[in-house]
Amino acid sequence: MGTDDPASMDNERPAHRVHLDGFWMDINTVTNAEFAKFVATTGYVTTAERAPDWNEMKKQLPPGTPKPEAKFLVQGSLVFRPTDQPVPLDDMSQWWIWTPGANWRHPDGPGSSVEGRDNYPVVQVSWYDAAAFAKWAGKRLPTEAEWERAARGGLEGKRYAWGDDFRPGGKYMANTWQGIFPVINRAEDGFAGLAPVGSFPANGYGLHDMAGNVWNWCSDWYDAALYQALPVAACCQCPTGPALSSDPGNPGMPERVIKGGSYLCSPDYCASYRPSARRGMTPDTSTTHVGFRCVISGG
Repeated sequence: MGTDDPASMDNERPAHRVHLDGFWMDINTVTNAEFAKFVATTGYVTTAERAPDWNEMKKQLPPGTPKPEAKFLVQGSLVFRPTDQPVPLDDMSQWWIWTPGANWRHPDGPGSSVEGRDNYPVVQVSWYDAAAFAKWAGKRLPTEAEWERAARGGLEGKRYAWGDDFRPGGKYMANTWQGIFPVINRAEDGFAGLAPVGSFPANGYGLHDMAGNVWNWCSDWYDAALYQALPVAACCQCPTGPALSSDPGNPGMPERVIKGGSYLCSPDYCASYRPSARRGMTPDTSTTHVGFRCVISGG
């Protein structure tokens, strides 16, 4: 697990041994059709469909943070919007826009729809939404170690889920960004945004989209320095409680692990379509590029 590749990010190093029991993983990320069945059966209301609770929000904010105006405390979520010119890549607010009315049914905000997109990955789902679906389905979210093991497809130490060449034989193996991020995506892989699940070749375990398309929620709390604290040959133990975010824009806010990268990942931005790549995101956040898949225990 992890990598010693000097071209990787600090939070991916060093490589270390992990022991796992057997498990089964969904071949594809959960689709709009599958999530719609869950909602129809249970009446579940997603995080993005609920008005923010100021009493809960202020627990995660610096003391003395003023309460926002009522017009901002409405249902909504984060939507990706390309910029009209190159921008500093350390300021995500340039392309992530808080959009009232954005949710899994309307992923790009009012006027958008998932109609006719049954086989696309469901997005605009928070960690809580993903965990609720998994419980209903009799499954669970994968641990970070399980997800990475599955993503490698039986390969050891390779940069990508399919090997070390990003485009073997000139063929795109995942839905990623080609062009200048976040200005223009040339869609050379056939998709400028989300792709239907299974649009790209499966890995060695028969799993689709373990790189690109949408990030996947994992069960673990995120700790950017976890690997540096482990002996290289030790068994990795997942964090059992919330770790503080390493993101200076969200000091003190606990995050859950997301893995796999998305259609927004590009060589000039994050290149996170690699098994070892890892990030954290607050569990109440939902966006247009994060989905999930489930696992069940048992070998």
